[in-house]
Amino acid sequence: MKWRLTGRYLASVVLIVILVTFINALMIIGLFIYQNSATNNPIREQDNSAEALTRSFEQQIVLSASGMDITAQGKDVLERNLAWLQVLDDNGNQVYGFHVPPEAKTKYTPMDIVQTYKYMEKELMSTVFVGEKQDNGKRYSYLIGFQNLDLERTILTYDTRKVRWLLQIGFLTVIGVDGIIALCIAYLFSKRLTRPLAVLVDGIKQLAHKNYQVHYVTKDIFKDVFHNVNRLAEELRASDLERKRLDLMKEEWIANISHDIKTPLASIQGYAEMMRDKDYDFTADEMRDYAEIIERKSLYVKDVIEDLNLSTRLRNKGITLNLMTVNMVSLVRSAVIDMLNDARYGNRNIHFQYSDEVILKKVDDILIRRAVTNLIYNAVVHNAEDVFIHVNVEKIGGDAVRIVVEDHGKGIPEEELERIFDRYFRGTHTGELHKGSGLGLAIANDIVQAHNGEIQVKSELQSGTSIEILL
Repeated sequence: MKWRLTGRYLASVVLIVILVTFINALMIIGLFIYQNSATNNPIREQDNSAEALTRSFEQQIVLSASGMDITAQGKDVLERNLAWLQVLDDNGNQVYGFHVPPEAKTKYTPMDIVQTYKYMEKELMSTVFVGEKQDNGKRYSYLIGFQNLDLERTILTYDTRKVRWLLQIGFLTVIGVDGIIALCIAYLFSKRLTRPLAVLVDGIKQLAHKNYQVHYVTKDIFKDVFHNVNRLAEELRASDLERKRLDLMKEEWIANISHDIKTPLASIQGYAEMMRDKDYDFTADEMRDYAEIIERKSLYVKDVIEDLNLSTRLRNKGITLNLMTVNMVSLVRSAVIDMLNDARYGNRNIHFQYSDEVILKKVDDILIRRAVTNLIYNAVVHNAEDVFIHVNVEKIGGDAVRIVVEDHGKGIPEEELERIFDRYFRGTHTGELHKGSGLGLAIANDIVQAHNGEIQVKSELQSGTSIEILL
């Protein structure tokens, strides 16, 4: 994987370098061809260059019956360019001169003209260009010498076949050298670029294998990626710890609930075996007592199973709310009355209050009643018999409703306060006679959330607990 990433970056960088080098070479060759073939281009020469001036100066030479002369414009051009002029006839004799240096010859042989053109005359300190003037069937040659020491002329003589061969060799050499240099640079660059990627790939593999102890220093161009990988590792580590905690809690809860179900089942089985045994002769009253115990234990098991079913359906969104407009005061009042009508809790002190006689709200009355009953039951079974429990219903702002179940009993330890709505959680103050599924408050919380409501709890040890439902 590492070499594959490195190879891809390496190939891309080398390809780019080669393409750029090839394009540059084409541009240089094209420029060279253009420079040597174009008759009028800004690179090779300009209109005011020495060669161009010499070629066009014939227009400034004037022949007349009185003799030869140059125009005023021609004289001005020569003076501005620090140049002198000699006009020669067919025999190489000077027939006209302008600002000719004293050291200049007055008669030139063809070889003298060639030497003067090819090489800078040290005696004249001039670079000489040659032109031709034709008039009335006569041909004149003229020399223009530029006394500009910065002006130089180089004459090249070359064989085009050798030039082509040298260009080919040079081009291949440049491509080869550039390719090697590009290969080295691209390799170093690719290694630097792909090394963090290889580290990232390895880190993701570690996360996939549930090794969440991954942490990288965030730097270079991949610092954001490293930061996100570190953050992902932290979140996965926290999720894994939470999952293990929930699994442990679930195992403890299953063990407890299994024990709680086995106890009533053992009673049901025992009494049923006694009632079936022919060796026992029970009276009608004893049979009714045993039947009552069996019924009570069966109802307990039934309630536990119903809690499990309802909790699963609520958590998995598998229940549809049967919404209807109900009087919340009547709903909560009936929950309080049912609790007081239970023979086990008939002597409890439950005080019911409301802000209005009629408070209408669109809810699923069966589920909301179950949530309120669970809160009242929780306050009853976790406190002493003489503890007062206050249940209040009030209308607040618009059509919002607040239901509060408050007691001044034992309270809930701070370390348990954030977990009381968790599934499978049982508080430390649950009495042996009131053990159930442990899902009462979790079910109440899920019911309220299904109605898009909120449920909050406040508690202090030895000061009491207040649980509020806001719909």
